[in-house]
Amino acid sequence: MASTVDKEFPVAGLLPKRETGAASFVTKYPEYDGRGVTIAILDTGVDPGAPGLQVTTDGQPKLVDIIDATGSGDVNTSAVVEPKDGEITGLTGRKLKIPTSWQNPTNKYHVGVKNAYELYPKGLKERIQKERREKHWDPVHRGALAEANRKLDAFDGSHPSVTKQEDKLLRDDLSAKLDILQNADKKYSDPGPVYDCVVFNDGQTWRAVVDTSESGDLATCVVMTSYRESQQYATFTCSDMLNYSVNIYDDGNILSIVTNAGAHGTHVACIAAAHFPDNPEKNGIAPGAQILAIKIGDSRLGSMETGSSLVRAMIAVIEQKADLVNFSYGEASNWPNSGRVCDIISEAVNKHNVIFVSSAGNNGPAMSTVGCPGGTTTSVIGVGAYVSPEMMTAEYSLREKLPGMAFTWSSRGPCVDGSLGVSICAPGGAITSVPNWTLRGSQLMNGTSMSSPNACGGIGLVLSGLKAEGIPYTPFSIRRGLENTALRIEKLLNFTQGYGLIQVDKAFDHIMQHADCPARNLRFHVMCNGSRGIYLRETNNVNKPSEHTVTVDPIYAEDIAPQEKIAFNLHACLTTEAPWVEVPSYLDMMNTMRSFSLRVDPRGLPEGVHYTEVCAYDVQRPQKGPLFRVPITVVKPRVLNPDTQYSVEWNESEFKPGQTKRTFMTVPPGATWAEVSMASLDKDQASKFVIHAVQVQHQSAYRNNEFYKFLSLQELGHVQHSFSVVGGLTLEFVVAKWWASLGKTKIRYTIAFHGLAPNQRTIQMHAANGIYRINVRSNLRVEDLCPSVTIKNCVQPLRPNDCKLRPLGSRDVLPNGRQIYEIVLTYNFHQSKTSEITPNCPLLSDLLYESEYESQIWLLFDGNKQYMGAGDAYPSQYTMKLDKGDYTLRLQVRHEKKELLEKLKDMVMLIDQKLSSSLTVDTYPTVAGALIGKSKFTTMSLQPGTSGSVFIPPIPDDKLPKGASLGQMLTGIATYGKGELAKGVSIKRGNEAGCEAMGRHNQGCGPDSYPFIYVLTQTPHKPHTPKAEKPKEKTKEDEFQEALRDLKINWISKLEGDSLFEEVNEKYPDHLPLHVAQMNTKESNKVRNSKKDRSKILPEIIQLADKVLSLIDQSAVASHIATKHDTRPDALAIKADMDKQKIYLINTMCVKGSALADRILSLRAEADKELSSSSDEENSLIQQLDEVFYDIQKWVDIEDKKVLPFTIKHAQVHGHNGRRLKSMLKLYDETRSTKDQDRKCIEVYKTLGWDHMARHAENWLPVKFPPNYIPF
Repeated sequence: MASTVDKEFPVAGLLPKRETGAASFVTKYPEYDGRGVTIAILDTGVDPGAPGLQVTTDGQPKLVDIIDATGSGDVNTSAVVEPKDGEITGLTGRKLKIPTSWQNPTNKYHVGVKNAYELYPKGLKERIQKERREKHWDPVHRGALAEANRKLDAFDGSHPSVTKQEDKLLRDDLSAKLDILQNADKKYSDPGPVYDCVVFNDGQTWRAVVDTSESGDLATCVVMTSYRESQQYATFTCSDMLNYSVNIYDDGNILSIVTNAGAHGTHVACIAAAHFPDNPEKNGIAPGAQILAIKIGDSRLGSMETGSSLVRAMIAVIEQKADLVNFSYGEASNWPNSGRVCDIISEAVNKHNVIFVSSAGNNGPAMSTVGCPGGTTTSVIGVGAYVSPEMMTAEYSLREKLPGMAFTWSSRGPCVDGSLGVSICAPGGAITSVPNWTLRGSQLMNGTSMSSPNACGGIGLVLSGLKAEGIPYTPFSIRRGLENTALRIEKLLNFTQGYGLIQVDKAFDHIMQHADCPARNLRFHVMCNGSRGIYLRETNNVNKPSEHTVTVDPIYAEDIAPQEKIAFNLHACLTTEAPWVEVPSYLDMMNTMRSFSLRVDPRGLPEGVHYTEVCAYDVQRPQKGPLFRVPITVVKPRVLNPDTQYSVEWNESEFKPGQTKRTFMTVPPGATWAEVSMASLDKDQASKFVIHAVQVQHQSAYRNNEFYKFLSLQELGHVQHSFSVVGGLTLEFVVAKWWASLGKTKIRYTIAFHGLAPNQRTIQMHAANGIYRINVRSNLRVEDLCPSVTIKNCVQPLRPNDCKLRPLGSRDVLPNGRQIYEIVLTYNFHQSKTSEITPNCPLLSDLLYESEYESQIWLLFDGNKQYMGAGDAYPSQYTMKLDKGDYTLRLQVRHEKKELLEKLKDMVMLIDQKLSSSLTVDTYPTVAGALIGKSKFTTMSLQPGTSGSVFIPPIPDDKLPKGASLGQMLTGIATYGKGELAKGVSIKRGNEAGCEAMGRHNQGCGPDSYPFIYVLTQTPHKPHTPKAEKPKEKTKEDEFQEALRDLKINWISKLEGDSLFEEVNEKYPDHLPLHVAQMNTKESNKVRNSKKDRSKILPEIIQLADKVLSLIDQSAVASHIATKHDTRPDALAIKADMDKQKIYLINTMCVKGSALADRILSLRAEADKELSSSSDEENSLIQQLDEVFYDIQKWVDIEDKKVLPFTIKHAQVHGHNGRRLKSMLKLYDETRSTKDQDRKCIEVYKTLGWDHMARHAENWLPVKFPPNYIPF
């Protein structure tokens, strides 16, 4: 019998609204559904074609504007052309037909070019690359490969033994074709669609068209205005389903093509405000709200946000008067509540009435892991992530219905300066629409990225009601209303949920009830000794009472009347629930800063974390809730002692789903790493756990001292991990069972501290400073000292070759006309071989929100201006593999103050190049051993409290990487401990699965690992080779005549005509360098001359080559090469002369062979003959050509770089297009091809009938050889 089917799917749990009171609010006030409210979504971009994003509940366009603030979609359209015969030439080289219906009074068109892959999100690019290969490449190429194999097999079958040179060349030709096809398949790389872009003014507005036909048929393409004008968008192709819109800036000189950098932004927008007229249960929180979609995730950086995009976004938010901002982004910051980007966000909130809502971060469960700006910036409402029982059922299909809880990964406060960090929490998951290019209608996503728009949409409902009721508000009154009415969730710390789960209906009622409160228009700037709260975490701070001065500064919003400021007077009652905090009872407030003192006495508190607040209430309206709060966090750490061997053990500890157990301990001074062991005591089920450890250091992001591991612990499984620690600092050690891991689980786990403390944490060794000494001390227990130093990278410092400082365009002007400037620094460098590099701007690296500058984005180009990659604030994320060649890196930094940018005009950029193989540096236990290179360090046992010395001699020159030079640095790591855990190798026993992590975590500093920097000195001079004694002294006159002769020879190539050559030849008729110079001059002139002149000069070149060959004693050269050891007194002079003659010989043969080939091809062109019909002259020339071809192989490989140009022409003469093309590709691969060389290859592809390869190469031309650098 079939099971009972429940037909009522819990749809409400897919996009949660009931938990926050949003559903009941809209039911009660159906017209307060977000109408009249604009929410700015700062994210990866929003797809205007995604379901639910077309109209609002009252029929308004859902998206009021779509902006790309990153610049990743910018096209330089400053080139202006006029049509000829109704056509213009695009920058791809295609002819673009102008439709007669277009109106363009000036008849001038701005043109640009854009590679579609620069616009595609990563996932879409990978899908389209796969589809294009399967459709356009694989079928045809497989056929070509099969045909090449058949022809080679047929030849081998008919020629069992190849003896004739002609047959050998034929087989080489067939084999070359097969090699080319196989290599092309291996190296296949799709350039993607490349679109011409046209911008023009129709007399009323600017319009743009993207040639998505890739054929120049502009009549089939969509002509669009800037999105804000007409809400137009289009789709590139039916295959990609990527919707795009445009914006036009700077009088048509910049076209911005706006696409998504990922699916994230569309999902976020739909949570906040999607509207489904026919399916209202799928609606977002505020379906009546409009959306201002701003892309701040740069496509070039894998959707990473940048400082410049955030500043541009806030300019647009202020200009378009958005009411709310949702920002589901953030990074770990080194210090809170400051920096250029944070200041501009705060300016928008404090001066322009914008409410800024942001995700708190996905880096929990440890404390003090909130991201910036969501958890670190006063003006921002930070939102944590909550999962309700309904979500567990509908979204996650859990077998059991658990109580509501925080997601394990949701970031926790407090912020490092004491503020709570998380303001409120909201449901942190949803199934809703995603962009059309994903080919999915909807998708599950979770994170504080989802809780933030849920809360933001809820605030939008509140604002919609307030606007409809005509109730004034400020961001500060809204925030107080939200925090004072949020629902406290039992058993959750304040650091996790903030003030609780947002309650839309209660917040609205609260704000309405207290709309006339005198504090409505002001915010309270609360500081405690320079911080926003009190955070006592270290042992020396919690073992004694402390007094703290609190300052409270009431600050009014913009445009508040002076009378209101004068009239402001508020009697505040100060309260706290903690007996260990003493505060005054009252504070009289007026429009000026007030201060009071409070006392914290944590001495009687038990181990663990303790939180309380000092709350200020209006004595006349205590029911309104606190006007301001002073958060106080005290951590009482456990102090370890030698009796426990500096370790802690938990036996049979039971965990429920989502349960988190925190232990705070003072890391023993001298400890440098910790080892963690975890074992499952459950033999029936596997469970998922998180191990998270964090130490907090002043002005250092938590990620710098963090260890995180997500693991699946199987039945009776056992794991061990290790991580670096800082001795003397409090460590929070967290073990949490994953929120969705069902059932109870018992585990046993321990943490033990070890210490081998070097006297310096960073080794900076200069090659010229002799032997380097490091003292290593064991502080805790017996440790084995086993030093190891490994170098993995070579770092090249670069100074800028060029510097330009200029004002930016109309997008980059802050309120009150504050112009933003950019400085662009250009760095040139050369790659001597293929390797991985990581550009790094050390002055600005690892600073984003907290940086005093807006942005530090760099773009990398090859010698042809082809875009290679980009990077920003976090250099370790942007490593790329570069081939041999010349490169240009352009770095942009922005700010409104020119004088700050001028300070950077000589800023150093580092190019960190990964070595092909790591270099091990020898270490020694004694100075004597280091001096003579004997008795290397093995192992030394150190007792607690004792030290050992490690000596490092300079690295021998023969071990240094090839090409390393003065000023460069070699970088790597030094370790001192022995054993796998000390070296950072995780040990897994039983059935321990692989690991994954929510958020962007540090997997842990390498335990017992320290930076090693080796500064290179001047490379040794090459040994001086003494010159052979001259057999006979020359007179000064003879020396003068020879110098005069050589000077004239050098000038032969610089002067027109043959008079100088004839003059010297008359006096020195058999001087070899003279005839070589004349031959090379004629050869170079051959390229520049017209076809007619070229045919005349070829016989001269052949004649000169024969003369040179006659002057070279080939037998003597061959005899010298065969000589193993020359004992003659003048052996060095003879060797130099023979080497020079060999070079002359090979070069001359190549010149002669090339001239013969050119002569043959010229004759064929003149007679327009078929290959099979040859004249006597041609046959004779071919015979001479073949002789040269076989002769040159006696001296050098035919595929040698110097010989390849001749090899190519020899193959062309014989119609061996396989050999010809193989040699061309080899030559161009070594020298980086030019556009003309690529076109020559395309001609050969077509000759061979490989049209698919010709098309593929043609598609690469506009990508490899762009007219300009792509803009920032």
